[in-house]
Amino acid sequence: MNKKELVDAIADKMGDKKTATEAVNAVIETIQSAVATGDKVSLTGFGAFEMVHKPARTARNPSTGAEIHVAESWGPKFRPGSDFKELVNTGGKKSAKKK
Repeated sequence: MNKKELVDAIADKMGDKKTATEAVNAVIETIQSAVATGDKVSLTGFGAFEMVHKPARTARNPSTGAEIHVAESWGPKFRPGSDFKELVNTGGKKSAKKK
């Protein structure tokens, strides 16, 4: 599913494609700007978005075997929530929760 298909699926539930497009864009932009500033975004049952540090390291070029330096960087990370993991593991079918 791409962004257009996501908007269409939400529009089917909401009834208005313009509102669905604005909602999807607002959610994406808000998550991106929050994570970019170092905040963690947690959506209960879905997952958490956060920024992680990747330290500088030495790697090898697989073609030549020469060592190369990889600079430190920051990147986004997504950790799925337990409800999302369970849904994926059951093939999209909701299962009875353990009590």
